[in-house]
Amino acid sequence: MADTMTPSMATRIGLTNWRQNIIYIGFVGIFIFFAVTLGHKGFLDTNNLLNIVRQTAPIAIMAVAMTYVLAAGEIDLSIGAVAGLASVAAAMAMDVGGVPLGILAGVGTGLIVGVINGIISTRIGIPTFLTTLAMMGVAKGTSMWVSGTKAVPILSDGYNWFFGGGYIGPLPVLLFWMLVVAAIGHIVLRRTTFGRWVLATGGSETAARYSGVNTRNIKFKVLIISSFAAAIAGMLYAGRFQTGRFQLGEGDELSVIAAAVLGGTSLFGGKGTVVGSIMGALMIGLINNGLILAGLEFSQQLIARGAIIILAVAISQNRKST
Repeated sequence: MADTMTPSMATRIGLTNWRQNIIYIGFVGIFIFFAVTLGHKGFLDTNNLLNIVRQTAPIAIMAVAMTYVLAAGEIDLSIGAVAGLASVAAAMAMDVGGVPLGILAGVGTGLIVGVINGIISTRIGIPTFLTTLAMMGVAKGTSMWVSGTKAVPILSDGYNWFFGGGYIGPLPVLLFWMLVVAAIGHIVLRRTTFGRWVLATGGSETAARYSGVNTRNIKFKVLIISSFAAAIAGMLYAGRFQTGRFQLGEGDELSVIAAAVLGGTSLFGGKGTVVGSIMGALMIGLINNGLILAGLEFSQQLIARGAIIILAVAISQNRKST
């Protein structure tokens, strides 16, 4: 007997597909709107479009990691502060032992913070919301303390070129960093057992445990991945601005979470898409750039960013219910 589809089923499928593709529809719509209204202000200039990519790349890289954290049913509010701490650690270590030590210090900072977050959350049992909220203050305070609230200059041209400041032809190095991280993140989430375990853990932790998944270990690992990505983003910030500063990454946690949720990752766990998170980060960068060209004040930009986050949560709730 041939399969049949009722009008209500067709409507539900169409609505679900529309929600799944809303990030792409929204991105195109916003781009066209700004192209029409701000074209005379240089919005479509190649330099401006590439500048959006440069500004967005660290957010996109952290959003890839946040996809794993949210998909596993957890959250990381310390990601922005860790980026600032890693930038300071890398810059200060470079003054002592050169570029290799600086890279080791930056990456090591992220791994140490990730391990601490993981132990407190999965072994002691404190929710990641509280753990990472506290770590956000600890990381920021530490970076302010060790740097004396001053910018630490990075004098290595090689480091600055490779970590965010260089170009390959007309394209910024940050674009390649973003593409590489996105490709790795997408493949691991969709093509590996670990990625399936992450989604299973966030979808139903109890069911995942009965299926043999060590959910506590999965959550531990995604928190390490998140802090590691934050450290990379902080080092990219430092290379781009040629300094390590505690302010780098400040407030990024909101943009990172919004980017992941706008892209299709559920705040409730069990669902995540790396490609969507990259698109969400680019959309936020697009909006920020458009607001600046439109002449809005920083306070008005914060209002717009808050509205984006509310929209992201609303979309996430709708996706959960379908």
